[in-house]
Amino acid sequence: MKEHLMIRPLAIVAAAVAIMGHASAQQPVRLAGASCSTPPALHCPDKDCPRDLVINGGPVVEPKTGRTYFLDYPCDLKPGEKITFILSLHGGGSYGNWQRHYFPLMDYKDKYRLVIATPYTPTRAWTAADDEYLQNIVTSIIGEIGKQNIRAFWLSGHSLGGQTANRLLYTDFYSDRVDGWISLSGGRLGSKRSEVRAPIPGAPGAGAPRSATAAPGSSAPTPPALVADASVLPGGVFSHIYSSGEHELPATGLPNSSRWAEKLKCGARVRRPDVVDKKAGYIYDTREQQNPNAVWGFKARPGKAEMFVYQDCKDGRLVADIIRLDKGHTEGLEPAITEEIIKLMLSAKGGKLQKAR
Repeated sequence: MKEHLMIRPLAIVAAAVAIMGHASAQQPVRLAGASCSTPPALHCPDKDCPRDLVINGGPVVEPKTGRTYFLDYPCDLKPGEKITFILSLHGGGSYGNWQRHYFPLMDYKDKYRLVIATPYTPTRAWTAADDEYLQNIVTSIIGEIGKQNIRAFWLSGHSLGGQTANRLLYTDFYSDRVDGWISLSGGRLGSKRSEVRAPIPGAPGAGAPRSATAAPGSSAPTPPALVADASVLPGGVFSHIYSSGEHELPATGLPNSSRWAEKLKCGARVRRPDVVDKKAGYIYDTREQQNPNAVWGFKARPGKAEMFVYQDCKDGRLVADIIRLDKGHTEGLEPAITEEIIKLMLSAKGGKLQKAR
């Protein structure tokens, strides 16, 4: 009888331990020790974002370099959950939190299960000296989530950030891992700069960036120290989304064909319904301009975007062009077009990380 009475409390304790263990296993993941909130921390208001907020370099410390960055992810992220990972690079002269609001992926992190790392270089111009820091961030996040749980890994960048992303795609570290590149006025694969960018009126040094060149006797491009020439097609295969303000384009407009789409064996380019935004983006260049002009951009404001997608690319890849009407280089992306880019990204094939060394 005494033995029977002892068994019941032991069974209750065992059941309680099992329940506690299950609850613990279901606790949300905390990535890189970063706190998580919805809406995300250090978020700008809808307009007139304070300068001290714009120039913030992020609260998360990359331990090997001691440098900081932003990390946004679903606050209810569970172990083993499948996510999409994006490394988002700011433009030249910019800041991490400016980029975070220029392309506000963070507003959709919970809905679309996104993990977004937004780094910052104190020189405000990406160089090869930043590569270790960026690789450390990527390696850390992949290690914590598990590459088997990452549906796709994308690079995104505005202006010099986009050109830097292009350069990174020439390196083994990224070419083996990256499923797609979102270029926000940072080079269009298969197009010369003059084909997609009008000169900025009165801006010194507004010509083409230093280009990649082919080594003697070889068609393979040699990437330069800072950026790559987007007109030289890299050897890897990945999806590509290009976005530009209408006023950034030359008088001839955006090319109606794509050499990258040809490489990926895509079909005809199809125009999808325009994307209409009734709300402005968060950010724009608030500095006083010596020569205000539409190419560089004015204040953030609502707008409309044209979207073109090349059909049926090989192996589920994606090639798309987006023209934001009546916009220039620096007006932040509006919410509806940001969400449409995310949908495009998620529709493309991923999975390169699972095969990476």
